[in-house]
Amino acid sequence: MSGEYSMTSLIVMSLLFIFSFTAIYVFIERLMTIQKALKGKKDFMQKINDFVLEGNLNGAKEHCKSSHNPIARMIEKGLQRVGKPMKDITTSIENIGKLEISKLERRLSMLATISGVAPMLGFLGTVLGMVKVFQNMSKEKTFEIASLSGGIMEAMITTVGGLIVGIVAYVAYNYLVSKVDKVIHNMEGASIEFIDILEAPGK
Repeated sequence: MSGEYSMTSLIVMSLLFIFSFTAIYVFIERLMTIQKALKGKKDFMQKINDFVLEGNLNGAKEHCKSSHNPIARMIEKGLQRVGKPMKDITTSIENIGKLEISKLERRLSMLATISGVAPMLGFLGTVLGMVKVFQNMSKEKTFEIASLSGGIMEAMITTVGGLIVGIVAYVAYNYLVSKVDKVIHNMEGASIEFIDILEAPGK
């Protein structure tokens, strides 16, 4: 029976290891993507403003293409609509903004899922382990505290592992969400500034 329990514990810990590896991979990959999206805003809108005031829309578009970030792609879409009603420009900016946000949030749900499932999986491993411990006790004629405590300790390891993986995934998820929120804030500010730039010459 102890062999069966050890196999159960091994399976649970293996799954938790896979979860932890997945969480680390997703965190690093998403962090790099989001950090890239946060770069390049400092002088970007000022240069767009200069291009528009000069009437050099092609220069503004080229500047957007060379920037490679969500704000640049959003503004480029707006520049492509220049000459159309302001409502159309605003709508196109909002649509591309939603698309860019969706790209940034990709795979974040995996971290949220792992943060919830890992502790439950660890607890399941503990419950199954405890069942095996008491099954062994019921078949033994003599009761030994050392045997019981050893079995309980082994069973609790999966709960500890699940909690560690879950907590790390939860912290990683919330950290990335805060970064995405910052990108969204920057995008909203850039879109408002862009509309102001377009309206300024006509005032």
